[in-house]
Amino acid sequence: MTSTTEMPTAARRRPSASASASQKRFGEAGNVLNVFSHGFLALWAMMIVLPLLWVVLGSFKTSAQIGTSAWTWPTNWSLDAFARAWSKGIGSYFANTLLVMAMSVTATMLLGAMAAYVLARYDFRGNRVIYYIFVAGAMFPVYLALVPLFFQVNQFHLLNSYVGLALVYTAFSLPFTVFFLHAFFKTLPTAIQEAAFVDGCSHTRAFFQIMMPMARPGLISVGIFNILGQWNQYLLPVVLMQRQRGDTEAHQVLTQGLVNLSATQGYAGDMPSLFAGMTIAMLPVLAVYLSFQRQVQAGLTSGTLK
Repeated sequence: MTSTTEMPTAARRRPSASASASQKRFGEAGNVLNVFSHGFLALWAMMIVLPLLWVVLGSFKTSAQIGTSAWTWPTNWSLDAFARAWSKGIGSYFANTLLVMAMSVTATMLLGAMAAYVLARYDFRGNRVIYYIFVAGAMFPVYLALVPLFFQVNQFHLLNSYVGLALVYTAFSLPFTVFFLHAFFKTLPTAIQEAAFVDGCSHTRAFFQIMMPMARPGLISVGIFNILGQWNQYLLPVVLMQRQRGDTEAHQVLTQGLVNLSATQGYAGDMPSLFAGMTIAMLPVLAVYLSFQRQVQAGLTSGTLK
């Protein structure tokens, strides 16, 4: 009787010991993974923050200090470099960029949201074909379309015009916008849309007053991505925003202005004004991203949690 009563107790103890050992090994592996992941994130943060900090601090230094001791702290916290950069045309380039962005981002979000909503919520013949055409557009490299795009825009007399550049930005941003919002609109509950229709709501009113507010996290997320992509665009403005015959001036945007500022510096040595121009170009995008950082994260994760 004694042996029969001791065996189950020992048998019960063995799994608990092995389980604690496995949990310990798992905890040790987790610690190793945490150290590796945190170390990688710290290294990545340094690679992002240090160049930005170096550019911002360089705008407060003199050219001699940048040439001799680039990593030292500025000795004179003056805004003269920002004033020189602004007087050399950065202000007009900045205004041109804001004007183009106001048109292109608005058109991209409005058209992209409407197309994604219809493709995600309505079944009709050719639905999947149209959706896959949008998705295929996101895989088409920009530089392959430059030559036909130039002649096409020239045929419509939209070269060196803000409207022409905004339309091209919109066309290249629509595929990703539709792809992103299509998946987001799919996750929204159908019962609310059906209840709106039962209450007499039209399709247009249901989209603008019910589905659009519910898709606000996704709209903010893809809007931030579109702002970042269009603000930093350089190849398309170089091709489409050059002075044409009869134009009084070239309607260039901020990225072109920075290149012009760098080229005009040459060996003149006014590097602080160039760094100040780069800081002016970075600040709006940085402010927008930091302001809507939580909404971007919510928009990226909400679609997977619903």
